[in-house]
Amino acid sequence: MTNSPVSEHAPKIGDTRLLIDGERVDSADGATFAVYNPATGEEIAQVAEGKSEDIDRAVKAARRAFESGPWRDMKPKDRAAAIWRLGELLVENKEELGGLETLDNGKPFLQARDGDVPTAAGLFHYMSGWATKLEGTTIPISFPGQFHTFTRREAVGVVGLIVPWNFPLTISAWKVAPALAAGNTVVLKPSEVTPLTALRLGDLALEAGIPPGVLNVVPGFGADAGAALTAHPDVDKVSFTGSTATGRAIMQAATGNIKKLTLELGGKSPDIIMGDANLEAAIAGAADGIFYNQGEACAAGSRIYAHRSVYDEVVAGISAAANGINVGDGFDASSFIGPLVSKEHHAKVRSYVDLGREEGTVAAGGEYATDGGYFVNPTVFTDVTDQSRVVREEIFGPVVSIMPFDDTDEVIRRANDTRYGLSAGVWTESISTAHRMAEALRAGTVWVNCYGVFDAAMPFGGYKESGWGREMGGIVLNDYTETKTVCIKIGD
Repeated sequence: MTNSPVSEHAPKIGDTRLLIDGERVDSADGATFAVYNPATGEEIAQVAEGKSEDIDRAVKAARRAFESGPWRDMKPKDRAAAIWRLGELLVENKEELGGLETLDNGKPFLQARDGDVPTAAGLFHYMSGWATKLEGTTIPISFPGQFHTFTRREAVGVVGLIVPWNFPLTISAWKVAPALAAGNTVVLKPSEVTPLTALRLGDLALEAGIPPGVLNVVPGFGADAGAALTAHPDVDKVSFTGSTATGRAIMQAATGNIKKLTLELGGKSPDIIMGDANLEAAIAGAADGIFYNQGEACAAGSRIYAHRSVYDEVVAGISAAANGINVGDGFDASSFIGPLVSKEHHAKVRSYVDLGREEGTVAAGGEYATDGGYFVNPTVFTDVTDQSRVVREEIFGPVVSIMPFDDTDEVIRRANDTRYGLSAGVWTESISTAHRMAEALRAGTVWVNCYGVFDAAMPFGGYKESGWGREMGGIVLNDYTETKTVCIKIGD
């Protein structure tokens, strides 16, 4: 594990004040909070701390922009052009945005610049097309010739978007792009751990021609800014990505004015390697499915089930992959895994590594930094059971458990034995097995002979306690629009 940054990619940090109604402003009480570089533990910026009064200011700005601002009256094609332009600006500024993501989150710079930023840009490009395609339908009802009945798709209104720290820019795009395409106005609350790219996104939105007040960015803590946003009576919808526990709290807060909710929550996803799988591809894919982004991914394949006939080979292969991964500062081009995002999260993952030593056997890794940056080596556990805490609980780090199974019915039952249902993977050369497993697994996304494939056109979301609603794809527009039925009498 190293923490020697390649500093030429580290960008200058710009204005860290709130963005409300098109202006950078201090928080109402002047409060700020520190943001840290997780590779060193050192402070890199002071960011304005939004609280309930600031959320109220932002919501009022968004309401004005929705009710009487130019966004409401802008032609759909012009709205689409502004959203597309925002995607272009992300690409044009990918060095800066990738660098900010690495400074703030810790992830490898090359992955941020060449993965996260283009993915976010692609969301704006894809969703821009939907601005001109929010169509209604005509409905023949039981009174022919007497009524003309049709539906309209209309924006929900003011939406509050709360994003996590693991993919700060990408998940902001997941939410902001469809919200804007549908004609809504937005208050975006990034994680207090990683607010820098969200603030920069707000600047670029103004540059793209999105009017003031349409996208407001208010960093702050969940207990204050987040709670104020979810409970605000003039917010019509909240979309949240984060922990299941926080999702429950948001559900409670939303009851005041019965807000529409989208919740993309936790996961403990199974990745199943059948006996007939292409083992070279399965081992590489399963390793990437858990270790990519430091394992800080809700969809990470953190429970690997390997058929007993190939179990030893899978354990050896994934352990070798774990041992071969370079862990270091995200600005070091040789790093595939950077530090975990924060001191608090590092402590949590360390505790699970220690717990796993008690519950099973360490097949690879198990080491972590005890000072300086927040590093944890990729870790593989074996000899655990389905009831082990490291198997049942979301760790959100580069930690995986590998367990054997004997038949298809058994592994389906065990894979589904979880309160989560976000994603799953299956590796098999049998087309019938692939279809059977895809149908049987209780998960919002099932990857077959691949893992972690995302695209702006692919809906993503969970079953069970992994959430409500979907991100991405055309279906996401259902969550950012209301359907109005109009019935006009035209005859006797």
